[in-house]
Amino acid sequence: MLVLDYRSMSNEALSAEKADLEKRYADFKARGLKLNMARGKPGVDQLDLSMPMLDILNSTSNIYASTGDDCRNYGLGDGLPEMRELFAEMLGIDDHNIIVGGNSSLNMMFDAISCAMTHGFPGCKPWSQQGHLKFLCPSPGYDRHFAITEYFGFELITVPMTDQGPDMDVVESLVKDDPTIKGIWCVPKYSNPTGITYSDETVRRFAALKPAAPDFKIFWDNAYCVHDLTDTPDTLLNLWHECRKQHSIDMPIFFASTSKITFPGAGVAAMGASEHNLTVFREHYSYQTIGPDKLNQLRHIYFFGNLDGVKLQMEKHRAILEPKFQVVQEKLESALGGKNIAEWTNPNGGYFVSVDVMDGCAKRVVSLCKEAGVTLTGAGATFPYQKDPRDRNIRVAPTYPPVSELELAMDLFCIAVQLAAVEKILADRA
Repeated sequence: MLVLDYRSMSNEALSAEKADLEKRYADFKARGLKLNMARGKPGVDQLDLSMPMLDILNSTSNIYASTGDDCRNYGLGDGLPEMRELFAEMLGIDDHNIIVGGNSSLNMMFDAISCAMTHGFPGCKPWSQQGHLKFLCPSPGYDRHFAITEYFGFELITVPMTDQGPDMDVVESLVKDDPTIKGIWCVPKYSNPTGITYSDETVRRFAALKPAAPDFKIFWDNAYCVHDLTDTPDTLLNLWHECRKQHSIDMPIFFASTSKITFPGAGVAAMGASEHNLTVFREHYSYQTIGPDKLNQLRHIYFFGNLDGVKLQMEKHRAILEPKFQVVQEKLESALGGKNIAEWTNPNGGYFVSVDVMDGCAKRVVSLCKEAGVTLTGAGATFPYQKDPRDRNIRVAPTYPPVSELELAMDLFCIAVQLAAVEKILADRA
């Protein structure tokens, strides 16, 4: 079948294409669909994988930690030693530099920012006493990261994302002379939403940063550290080790969780950092709680056993997710390939596919989909203040819907992308 570049088509041909797309769109709208691809939620079949974990603690004989502590009671503020060891393996950090918290790594990130605002880091004033502050936001990126620092009043600075990670020329230039820049958000492996993994050079340049602010922090949210979907998974250089080499170990703060490994609402989260940073955070947590949910941590330890158990669990997730990501790629390629109206990523893991439509069309695409019963992440959500300067990026989250619903949603999505592009081209020519 001949595929035509939309931008090279005549107005007459485009008008005919528009009429055909409008008819196909109307047919979808008449179906009364109610499909949701707004967030990267695990599907029901993924959640079912972890149900046996809920039956593990079925007697008083297995409610003790390796320390002998009764996990039903208070104590062990840093979390179970076994859980700290597991996260240490996942993140490549020393276990004594890990704090295991509740179910949400996002909550631990919020707490880390809040603690820095009220009490600061060793040798520095609290951030709230340092005047107008800024935070770097590689974009497109994770909306909830940006929302945290916006909530605390930071000025959000957009840093362009490349296929190697954040544009490090921009990062290095911004931080070297501006002490009001206090940190940067990072999802280093299978980045949300682009799915790219930071290159070795990018990681080394992060470790070698010389920021003007002595309390500058790299918020290293390694949410997808074990979320591989192919036989050729990406590898991420260990920032912890690189910072040790550069004597910059106080810069990074690491985060991860089992949210998309077991239960998003009842997983286990962890934070890793240098001893200097942990001194601040441990004091913070000592006032906040007398101990985390150790029974939940114990359930996870019995369920996984070790890192090999985590990898086995992720293979089961892959069997469910890989066909969904294949559907997305096949639908995008068959409907949009060669038409010069969209580009998209094809990640080796993670939870998202990033689609760049024609400039000025993302909001229209999302609106068209919503009107026809498919909810997507809002246009602009992947940028600070939810403002995509080119109005083109859309985060596709294929994990939650069953394959049959995903196929319908992607068919509609592709029609919406084409219709928005035709409308834009004809309007620009008018």
